[in-house]
Amino acid sequence: MKKILYTVSLIALSFSAMAQNETIMLWPAGKIPNAIPNSLEEKAVTTGGITRLSNVTVPNMVAFIPAKDKATGAAVLICPGGGYGILAYDHEGTDLAAWFKERGIAAFVLKYRLPNEKAMTHQHEVPLMDAMQGMKMIRRNANKYNVKPDQIGIMGFSAGGHLAATLSTHFDRGANASEEAKPNFALLLYPVITFLPEFAHGGSRKNLLGPDESDELVNYYSNELMVSSSTPPTFLVHAEDDGGVPVENSINYFLALKQYKIPAELHIYPTGGHGFAMKTAGKGSVDTWTQAMENFLKSRNLMK
Repeated sequence: MKKILYTVSLIALSFSAMAQNETIMLWPAGKIPNAIPNSLEEKAVTTGGITRLSNVTVPNMVAFIPAKDKATGAAVLICPGGGYGILAYDHEGTDLAAWFKERGIAAFVLKYRLPNEKAMTHQHEVPLMDAMQGMKMIRRNANKYNVKPDQIGIMGFSAGGHLAATLSTHFDRGANASEEAKPNFALLLYPVITFLPEFAHGGSRKNLLGPDESDELVNYYSNELMVSSSTPPTFLVHAEDDGGVPVENSINYFLALKQYKIPAELHIYPTGGHGFAMKTAGKGSVDTWTQAMENFLKSRNLMK
């Protein structure tokens, strides 16, 4: 009985802590770009200790801001994964945000819209629009959040890693191009990088491109092909035994970064599978990936 009460108390404290974090709407009501009237209802389902969101059509981000006397000045926009079909919102979002906050780094969990032709036009454009808007809003409000405008990064897991890599390589491309949306660094965990057949995660490609899929868009969203001298320094983590997203996604992105002399770290672990995030107990040396990330952040003066 005491154990049950203790567990309930922890859950209550968790929700209380979440309530203290600011929720920021990305777009004014009624002015969400590419949106069309629809009857979709956002859903949250928790299984195996992971909360998964589906039918996301109204994007926002939740801010986890450290105390002013603890803030390093750095910030990170976090993109949870889920194959562009769901968002593993806590597992690859709020759990990491709390980790960053404890270390003095402001964190913003991006609840980006999930592509759906019933809710939006040109669905492949939409997640990137939301990521660009989130980055712009953090930078425009840097003083409010005790953040330095040149120390704002992007983090992503799996398909969220694809979105983070897309922002890293496409911030200066297309109609919405903007230097204001450029990340200063990128943290990519078992990311989907390519849409080319050999190493693609087919579900992410299908969900993002939808009815607009074409050879041109497949190439456009194969981010290893889009690296340039403007791509930010990048930290990559992948497990060799990843059965969902082949490790070659990270390897080929690293090689593309190397070609342009972009500072990059690639950490490949023999075991870990896919989707481990912070749940690495019993999965071998991948348990040390957060330590490696801390070293990367410290080397760039983003963490004390």
